[in-house]
Amino acid sequence: MSTLTGTRELARLALRRDRVALPVWILGLSALMASFAAMTVAALRTEQDVIDETEFMAGNPALRMLGLASGPTVGGYAMIRSFATLAVLAALMSVFAVVRHTRRSEATGRAELVGAAVVGRFGTLAAAVLVTVCADVLLAVFLGLGMTAAGLPAAGSFTAGAAIAAVGLVFTGVAAVTAQLSSSSRGANGLAAAALGLSFLFSGAGNLLGSVDGSGLRVVSAWPSWLSPIGWGQQMRPFGGDQWWPLALSVAAFVALLGVAGALAGRRDFGRGLIPERRGPAHARPGLLGPLGLIRRLQRGAVRGWAVGILAFGLVFGAVSSSVEDLGGSAREWYRRMGGTDEIVDAYLTSLVSMAGMAVAVCTVQLLLRLRAEETEGPLESVLATAVGRRRWTLGQVLTTWLTAAVLLLLFALSTGLAAGQVLGDTPGRLGALAGAVLAQLPGIMVVSGCVVAAVGLLPRWAVPVSWSVLLASVLLGPLFGPTLDAPQWAQNLSAFTHVAKAPATAITAAPLTALTAVSLLLVALGTVSFRHRDLALPA
Repeated sequence: MSTLTGTRELARLALRRDRVALPVWILGLSALMASFAAMTVAALRTEQDVIDETEFMAGNPALRMLGLASGPTVGGYAMIRSFATLAVLAALMSVFAVVRHTRRSEATGRAELVGAAVVGRFGTLAAAVLVTVCADVLLAVFLGLGMTAAGLPAAGSFTAGAAIAAVGLVFTGVAAVTAQLSSSSRGANGLAAAALGLSFLFSGAGNLLGSVDGSGLRVVSAWPSWLSPIGWGQQMRPFGGDQWWPLALSVAAFVALLGVAGALAGRRDFGRGLIPERRGPAHARPGLLGPLGLIRRLQRGAVRGWAVGILAFGLVFGAVSSSVEDLGGSAREWYRRMGGTDEIVDAYLTSLVSMAGMAVAVCTVQLLLRLRAEETEGPLESVLATAVGRRRWTLGQVLTTWLTAAVLLLLFALSTGLAAGQVLGDTPGRLGALAGAVLAQLPGIMVVSGCVVAAVGLLPRWAVPVSWSVLLASVLLGPLFGPTLDAPQWAQNLSAFTHVAKAPATAITAAPLTALTAVSLLLVALGTVSFRHRDLALPA
């Protein structure tokens, strides 16, 4: 028997287990990319609009951290605005898939059961990597098709798809390594997320420190970009030269990481990572005696990461608030239509508040899906064996998540208000207006999180894909994308974000927020009652 015996059968098993999750990731990212492309095509109607917007992004060092300008093309501008976001999501798709079929399978005992059959030592790892690589290839194809359907040239579209998928390929190898280092799936995901954060930081720093050519429309990155898989993808320059040779760097990195993962897998004990688990303190804090304290402790790492990201987002985009006053053409018209006002700065800040609300909604979905993860992975059984009931545990998760969402929104208001106040003046006024505006986003976020709780209670097996699908639909049909995509009004009304006040551009009214809050409470009540009365899917 070879070390790869059973790989084909394990790959088939992994495909069956991911028959919903991976298609949702691939189709969701493709739909998101197509919507970005369609929005850009609709917004930039003339060649001068493309030149003005590209020059604005290329000339602002802070905005260069988010994208690499490669010339005055509609597709190139779409890549500036969306590449980093899609690359990070593609990397997360790959990381979650590899860890799910390796480290998580060991933690739940599934790998031990399978390993008792005719399976080689590296069969499980090889199957997980094979399935994930196939998902990355399909993602490249569907991204290209989506951008082509949105009206962009096919050559650049498929280059963009390959560049984004290449980031996912590299982080397939990263996850294969972290699964050997950590003794828990959460630790493996955390180490991979840290590597992803460094990759984003290096690519952003390289673009920020780079230079703009004589035309003012193309950025030449500095050396830090060449240390980052995200930077390698940007250097493929979709719609701005379509350079395929940087793809070789991603492939080489993937092969090297896979070799490292194989070497580490042969040296560690089954079920254990090479990094020893850290022992906790001998005595717990009094706050951990109740479910709320435990929930806060479990969410601490994820919330800290989101807080740093939200603060950085607010500082960067708040600092360039004054630059939007010079916008003209279709870009100015888009902000005016989105914000519902001719005051371009207020409209711009309204678009930032909407983006922050949707980002925090992603955080709430991630946190509340722990309800399902704690159930299937086993910790919930130990909690329910105490005096804590299902209803108390569920409502504790919901309450803690909503408080976390409010804190993150206020952090965004603080960072954006301080940065915008420095360039626009009236810092106290900006802070007050933004604080009210972001809190107005909270009822919409509560509705999305209510859908997650209802899905966990009513459709536990489908809770994860249903929750992410609801979030994706809410974003695409919301005020940022719905009108640009020409979605019918009845469809836009299905998004909770459509009914949120467009503050600070317009006044906040109580009726829509009250209605959204009532809907969220009903959804939470429905999910809590269903969760209380159904059978739990505890691990064997």
